Amino acid sequence: MKSSKRSAPTPGRRRKATEENVQLQNDILARDKKIRRLVDSNIIGIIIWEVEGRILEANDEFLRMVGYDREDLIAGHLHRTTMTPPEWRDRDARTVAELKRIGTAQPFEKEYVRKDGSRVPVLIGGAMFGEGTSQGVGFVLDLTERKRAVEALRQSEERFRTLVQFSFDVYWETDAQHRFSHQEFAESLADAPELGSEIGKTRWEVPYLEPDEEAWRKHRETLDAHLPFRDFELARLGPDGSKRYVSVSGLPVFDDTGRFVGYRGVGRHITERRRAEEALRAMQAELAHVNRVTTMGELSASIAHEVNQPIAATVTNAQAALRWLRAQPPDLDEVRASLSRIVEDGQRAGNVISGIRALINKVPPRKDRFDLNEAVLETVALTRSEVLNHGILLQTELAPGLPRVDGDRTQLQQVILNLILNAVEAMGGLDEGTRELRITTEREAAGGVLVTVRDSGPGLNQADVERVFTAFYTTKPKGMGMGLAICRSMVEAHGGRLWASANEPRGAVFQFTLPLERESIPAQHVRPKPAA
Repeated sequence: MKSSKRSAPTPGRRRKATEENVQLQNDILARDKKIRRLVDSNIIGIIIWEVEGRILEANDEFLRMVGYDREDLIAGHLHRTTMTPPEWRDRDARTVAELKRIGTAQPFEKEYVRKDGSRVPVLIGGAMFGEGTSQGVGFVLDLTERKRAVEALRQSEERFRTLVQFSFDVYWETDAQHRFSHQEFAESLADAPELGSEIGKTRWEVPYLEPDEEAWRKHRETLDAHLPFRDFELARLGPDGSKRYVSVSGLPVFDDTGRFVGYRGVGRHITERRRAEEALRAMQAELAHVNRVTTMGELSASIAHEVNQPIAATVTNAQAALRWLRAQPPDLDEVRASLSRIVEDGQRAGNVISGIRALINKVPPRKDRFDLNEAVLETVALTRSEVLNHGILLQTELAPGLPRVDGDRTQLQQVILNLILNAVEAMGGLDEGTRELRITTEREAAGGVLVTVRDSGPGLNQADVERVFTAFYTTKPKGMGMGLAICRSMVEAHGGRLWASANEPRGAVFQFTLPLERESIPAQHVRPKPAA
């Protein structure tokens, strides 16, 4: 039988095999080095485990998460079952089955019980080392900070909802085209619209009763300019057919690039407040009417004189006209002149009576554009006799070309009338010195108009400068203490201010401002002008 012999490897083949073994060893060392670098970097927790639960190796990050030290690890105290809360063990069992079946486990959230008994939320995933082995590697991420952030966000949202519930009736958001994209209504809001019924609509596309088109135009200009707005009031029809008032405020929202993306804001139902305001205005109007009637009663003698003068002049001119008609031949030119004077005197008496009627009649407040200088002169005419009877020199300095103002002419004449009569009464008790009353109008630095009534009376104590406007405070023996309080409320209702100061060298100065446009010059932005 012929024996066969295996040929010995050639030196070249042995060298190649040696080089391949060296390269393989180097690759293994390089891979181990990379793995060790990952483990030692402690970016995430890394563990090596037996599939049944014992943890064989762990890096410092994992030990930090669970609160154990390396001695505990070496002693075998770290085991998946004992470190997993009971409610998570079923999930662990499914993961073990998944590892045995396909060799990997998709990441999932669970909790570990720390050494001190507290819990740590983690995200964990793993893989077996290979077929036929019971060991694998796990990657563990600490979710504590993320969970805290999520909880903080949840609490913040809860606080925000609570704030909305107790402070506002609705929270809303709109997109870049001002269409509602989100709305949340307070649970206490009984007449909230059906949820989602306004989504996709602009505020002016939802049926409304107020405001007018001009107010909407200005509101839309604000929105298109991406400016914040506050207390925009509108009225809608309630489910019962009544009017419901809402006050809306909002802030523009921009993304990280500065692009406008919409608005977010809140709304409050102010129906009860508006009803209370209307009731208050009605009471103030009634009180102002009483004040006007009382004032006209005090002026009755002066008013009678103002009316009697043109009547007497009318009689005189009529008698003269009759005489000229009886002349032979009748002097018709003189008759025409007498009749012209009768017409003028009749108009003068009519103007006085019309002014009295306007002040006494109980009419609702109205807003008109009127000539303030003309209103001042009409009021001065009513008080002329009263001023002369007290030996007072009255002067007016009315700015020419003064812009017309918006407001209730009667109310503002009442303010001027009260200030004039107060000055007359204050100077009535003077025994010596010139009695002077000066009324001026001028443009105000803030853009409105300024009315000043300056007297040479005894003046005001510093403590009384503000107190005189308090209801029921008076320095008069028979005064009610309501006149100046009513005057201030009426001026403020027009968007202006009324204040007092000392005159030099003596006397008092009362001044009030009126804005030319209420929307552009709020009352709180108007500063008093020094009286000196």
